[in-house]
Amino acid sequence: MCLVARKRDRLSFAQRVLYIYPDFRAFHGREHMTERAPDGQVADAVPGNWVDRWAPMATRPYLRLSRADRPIGTWLLLLPCWWGLGAASLHQGTQILEHAWIGIGCAIGAWLMRGAGCTWNDIADRKFDAEVERTRSRPIPSGQISVHRAAAWMAVQALAALLVLLTFGNAAVLLGLASVVLVAVYPFAKRFTWWPQVFLGLAFNWGALLAWAAATGTLAWPAVAIYVAGIAWTLFYDTIYALQDRRDDAVVGVKSTARLFGARTRRWLNRFLVVSTAVLGIGLVGAAGPGEGVLQSGIVLAGTLAFGLHLVWQVTRLEAGNPERCLKLFRANRDAGLIPVFFLCAATFL
Repeated sequence: MCLVARKRDRLSFAQRVLYIYPDFRAFHGREHMTERAPDGQVADAVPGNWVDRWAPMATRPYLRLSRADRPIGTWLLLLPCWWGLGAASLHQGTQILEHAWIGIGCAIGAWLMRGAGCTWNDIADRKFDAEVERTRSRPIPSGQISVHRAAAWMAVQALAALLVLLTFGNAAVLLGLASVVLVAVYPFAKRFTWWPQVFLGLAFNWGALLAWAAATGTLAWPAVAIYVAGIAWTLFYDTIYALQDRRDDAVVGVKSTARLFGARTRRWLNRFLVVSTAVLGIGLVGAAGPGEGVLQSGIVLAGTLAFGLHLVWQVTRLEAGNPERCLKLFRANRDAGLIPVFFLCAATFL
């Protein structure tokens, strides 16, 4: 539903009236928007997720704040870490298994920091979330948990992530601490820029730099190239994600690339996928090095091409006015991001 101007009852000026679409399912999925999910389930959670099925009732609001019922965000935060780690192993001429703890630590840290970041995002956006159909069922706007308890939970997650970070080298620790600034700024970006997805990309792909530094003790240009490729990838998938909320975002005044691009969205998605694929290929080939890395370069280039083709497939399947399709395509980026990981693993074993 939305507020639109209508002239009725012989009034001389248009009045703001409530207009309700006759078929809620055209805009809100298969169920009518007046139906509430049982037991505090969040509207866009994965059906049958482990939080809603098995987690103790007292823990569910906290786990929902951390998006434990929606794991795609953890994957999207983790995958650039594994890109950076695989590229660093390739650069050093070592097998990726030699850096097993870094890979595991990145996974634990991604879960914790994604949870802390999402908790912070929900605290900052609680008033906006209450006005958007897809987000009003989140724990804070729905009344499942107070802001003070949410803040305490955020601190617990951040401190646990810090303990993991401290097991890495000094360069990685410094990079990890610097990322807190990006995490803190992101929730407010949609208030002052049409490009909040850039800020998300800066934060979500920081792990590519961190994992490279954890493995090598320093930074190099291939890591920066992978980071830039990840930012373009984030612009791609988060624009698709934002298409779900264009109508509500316009009502509450939230900015996004989905609103900015409008009818040109598909064109911009094509640009993002080209930049992401090309720059990722350059970074991975640079990590393999000249001469003895010819075979490895061929393998990682094949993986990059497969990654790009997956993004092309997403664009061909996109229906901007279909929120369910947009959400499915957004979640498909877990598979897209895993493709370079598999090829990097294969290259490091040669």
